[in-house]
Amino acid sequence: MTGMQFTPKGYGGSRRDPDQVKRDGWQEHRMLAVSIDDHRLTWPERELVRQLGERLYGKRREDRRHG
Repeated sequence: MTGMQFTPKGYGGSRRDPDQVKRDGWQEHRMLAVSIDDHRLTWPERELVRQLGERLYGKRREDRRHG
């Protein structure tokens, strides 16, 4: 008899890159993960992301210190 012959999901194998995880989250679960510093966004889009984040989760710690 030998030890375990399978690898539980999430252990071993290759890792998905962060953008693939975000893409899968959006397509499969309707969840959106967006960095406020994403270079693909225009200034108005980044501002919208910031405002949504503050509305849902409050101001970021570093923003509270400066005003």
